[in-house]
Amino acid sequence: MFRTPLTLFRTLAIAEAISWTLLIGGVIVRAVADLPLAVSIGGGIHGFVFLAYGATAVLVALNQRWGLGPTALAVVSAVIPYATIPTEIWLHRTGRVRGAWRLEESGDPRDHRPLDRLLRFFLRRPWALALVLVAVVVVVFVVLLIVGPPGGKG
Repeated sequence: MFRTPLTLFRTLAIAEAISWTLLIGGVIVRAVADLPLAVSIGGGIHGFVFLAYGATAVLVALNQRWGLGPTALAVVSAVIPYATIPTEIWLHRTGRVRGAWRLEESGDPRDHRPLDRLLRFFLRRPWALALVLVAVVVVVFVVLLIVGPPGGKG
């Protein structure tokens, strides 16, 4: 399904935009119907997808060797409602998500860095990569649930 960095990044960018819709819808339902559970559900889904998108953006940035600017833009775009879509379009148009996963070492000297070797190790084992990424996202999500929402519970 995610044979290229583009397909994975695009899928999560769209999912992040959809999760914003769920969160905003939950806020509207809470205001109109006095149903705070709507925000809890929409916010929980949005929070999980937000973290998954961030992890995906970093993974794709490492694979595609983006600089700090495009990487930061991709991650920060999740903070602004629906901004992941134009960000994905820009990254696609500028060729930053072009190409395949870097499964093999090339002649590039950067391929000898420990981070690149680790990236190739996990890219060759997509199930292990998926499990690690999901585990990291779940742990961060649970910690954030324990800490509580921004601005406190009120």
